[in-house]
Amino acid sequence: MESRRPAGRIRGLTWTTDAPYRETEASISRARGLGTLAVEMEAAALYAFGTTSGNPIVCFAHVTNSMAQTEGDFEKGEADGAKATLAIVAAAARGWRSCRDRHGS
Repeated sequence: MESRRPAGRIRGLTWTTDAPYRETEASISRARGLGTLAVEMEAAALYAFGTTSGNPIVCFAHVTNSMAQTEGDFEKGEADGAKATLAIVAAAARGWRSCRDRHGS
């Protein structure tokens, strides 16, 4: 069995776009200048839905550069933070509900 070390964690800006290969050189340069660390496509559709429907949207993303490289690497499991990530999402949802209930929105 292969020995796995915990991966380092990096926090930074993620750019969401529904068409990263269609972006202009100016947009790409701006993203680089802002220190963007990753580009993802899934949240763009969620935020477009939120904008057009008037629904509040939040996206929690696990950004990785190793997805779909080996059999079964999509499932990160407990050792790679799946439980901790779900706990963070649950805490955010509880906080949002509590705020919504207090302020009626």
